Amino acid sequence: MRRRDFLQTSIGAAAALGAPTPVRAAGDRLNLWTFSDAHVGTDMRRAQRESLVEAIGHSESDFEWDLALDLGDMSGGQSLPEDEEGEEIVRQFSKALRKHDREQIYNLGGNHDRGGVDDPIQNQWWRKWMDPAGIYSEHSRIDPANRPYAVEGTWERYSFQVGNILFLMMSDINEPSQRPGRGDLGGNPSGVVSGETFRWWKRMVEANQDKIIVCAHHYVLKETTVASGEWEGLRRKPEGGWVSHYHGYKDLGTPKGTSYLYWVDGKPDAQAFERYLEAHPGAIDFWLGGHTHTHPDDTYGGKSHIEQKWGVWFVNTSSLSRYHANLTTLPMSRVWTIEGDEARVQCYLHTDQHAPQGFYEKAERRLKLAKTFRR
Repeated sequence: MRRRDFLQTSIGAAAALGAPTPVRAAGDRLNLWTFSDAHVGTDMRRAQRESLVEAIGHSESDFEWDLALDLGDMSGGQSLPEDEEGEEIVRQFSKALRKHDREQIYNLGGNHDRGGVDDPIQNQWWRKWMDPAGIYSEHSRIDPANRPYAVEGTWERYSFQVGNILFLMMSDINEPSQRPGRGDLGGNPSGVVSGETFRWWKRMVEANQDKIIVCAHHYVLKETTVASGEWEGLRRKPEGGWVSHYHGYKDLGTPKGTSYLYWVDGKPDAQAFERYLEAHPGAIDFWLGGHTHTHPDDTYGGKSHIEQKWGVWFVNTSSLSRYHANLTTLPMSRVWTIEGDEARVQCYLHTDQHAPQGFYEKAERRLKLAKTFRR
């Protein structure tokens, strides 16, 4: 019986409380898989495509990973996400995972995962079905005792540590000061974090300068990776005005910042993280994001998927979906090998739309670290 099946029995659940999952021994090497934008409901609705099943199947047959980061947008709805889609996401995880446990995947929320602006419990859908702390295990099927690396924090912001690598995970939320939001507007794509999350991030960064710090949000920062500048998520119409391209055009939203982390602590185009990193170059090592779906060779705005700025490596993981945002969407993910003072980042194509399905060598990068990774 597999551990996941064992835990579903009353004996297994009781045993897990007193026996944390042993961490896999891999020497001073970390095999990491990062993905985003599965948009499960979109692909199922349009083509009966199981975006998670396909990607996880490739990952379990074609490369090794000790843990995975999901960088948001599990939902594909333009309105509020619904429980039916949450159930489908859990079903696909259960169907696909054979060599790994669900708890080896660490999630954060994207803009399509947001709840309604006036919901009594913020981001209730994402918390119920993605559930990083395992609070809603009857829905999410996540047992916190089965996490290979313990989660500390809340659904909105949490951390975990692998050796001397500290992961800081931040979920996207509705901006309280902007009344048209998820549901009413059909989705506002500009990125948001609360002031509490920014202050938590700053405290964690300053208290852990002896570590390799990996920060993750659904959005990258302004002017860092492909199409992350002002208005770059859209296209200008010949007669004037804007139209959807990488992201949806929402006139009542904040279309100027549709492809980067735009709101911090209620301030539009705040650039709070950018100013901090400019004043403290090298304070973190990586910023990982998704949100902008496009092929691995795209350099719109003069920026590629992987760029270094302020001594920080910014990486756009991009999309697992094939049918969400049809103009630019192409299923791909990133496979990392972190060893010594180097991170090897490979691009894996989950379809043959751009090149043969599998590793796309042209997009591979080797990124130097300021510190040596040690378990």
